[in-house]
Amino acid sequence: MQDRRSTLPVLFALGFRPLFLLGALFAVVAIPLWIAAFLGHADFSPSGGWLNWHRHEMIFGFGVAIVAGFLLTAIQAWTGVPALTGVPVLGLALLWLAGRLCWLLGAPLWLLIPLDLIFLPLVALAIGRSLWQVRQTRNYPVLVMLLLLALCNLLALTGLAQEDFALQRHGATAALWLIAGLMGLIGGRVIPFFTQRGLGLAEPVHALPRLDNLLMAGSIFVALLMLTGVGLRPSLWQAPIYLLLGLGHLLRLLRWHHARIWTVPLLWSLHLSYAWLALALIAMALWHGGWLLGFSQATHLLAIGGMGGMILAMISRVSLGHTGRPLEPPLAMSVAFILLNIAVPLRVWLSIPMPQTGYWLAAGCWAVAFAMFVWYYTPILLAPRPDGRPG
Repeated sequence: MQDRRSTLPVLFALGFRPLFLLGALFAVVAIPLWIAAFLGHADFSPSGGWLNWHRHEMIFGFGVAIVAGFLLTAIQAWTGVPALTGVPVLGLALLWLAGRLCWLLGAPLWLLIPLDLIFLPLVALAIGRSLWQVRQTRNYPVLVMLLLLALCNLLALTGLAQEDFALQRHGATAALWLIAGLMGLIGGRVIPFFTQRGLGLAEPVHALPRLDNLLMAGSIFVALLMLTGVGLRPSLWQAPIYLLLGLGHLLRLLRWHHARIWTVPLLWSLHLSYAWLALALIAMALWHGGWLLGFSQATHLLAIGGMGGMILAMISRVSLGHTGRPLEPPLAMSVAFILLNIAVPLRVWLSIPMPQTGYWLAAGCWAVAFAMFVWYYTPILLAPRPDGRPG
């Protein structure tokens, strides 16, 4: 089936269609593959080795695919400027896929680096062009975050080229916390709005602009600490920064809360993912204060519960809304949301006393959750809108 604005299949009508599908498929495969490699069951090594592959690809592969798909689609609603469709969307999807294959198959760096590096700047160019046409300064922070993500990827790729493990770690970890900043920025807009619409409330909870701006500035500051390596070393003076950011996000979450969200899977899944973000920040405060042993624990609270949870919730809702379907996900997606949230304690806590059991159970929950999205949403993403509208 084809989109009316293009001779290509409807899969390339808007950015969210191929990038959500590719990102979810990647999530299904990447985590079990990483755990198998981590436990010594893989006979080959990707570019940079398995640890660097896992760290880089879950951010710049999985996370960035979903961020790009969302923004390339949302920009049309934000600005009124028609979004990319057809050949440009196909090109971006193929470019993303080429980067993933280059990393996994150990392609030569002269090919891997430019293919992987160019994706984010092209997405930023498309977003910036739309924003500039209507001078929409309110969304310029989104563009700044994309460019900072591209900078982080440049640092990680420089580390890959120089075989500098520290640079690779700095770039990938900083990018994760930039995505946390995007979660705060986008979540601060859509979660209260979706809650209001989903529950039929009179109006959404009003934002607190000063708090929102402080949280955004704090997220960028934390990412810069990671980029320089300062945030990767425990130091007591950093603890209050993370604690205040975590409490700020909790305050937001409490203001958005309504008792009836727990009856709507598309709402409680979003609220829970935001709670994991706040908890990850508090865990970072505890680590810097010397009260939590593992940096990895805090990181995976954010990566699995926060980033992974919000991604699964958002793509489940956005895929319905932007294909003109009722906001009623398949009943099985409630199971997917539960499994994703169960994966967090399995990876963060159970894996300490029982490593192999915790790792495999967490990987299984994660993979099944995203596999359920792929199973139920692939027909939706491949089909035209039932109302006949483009998109």
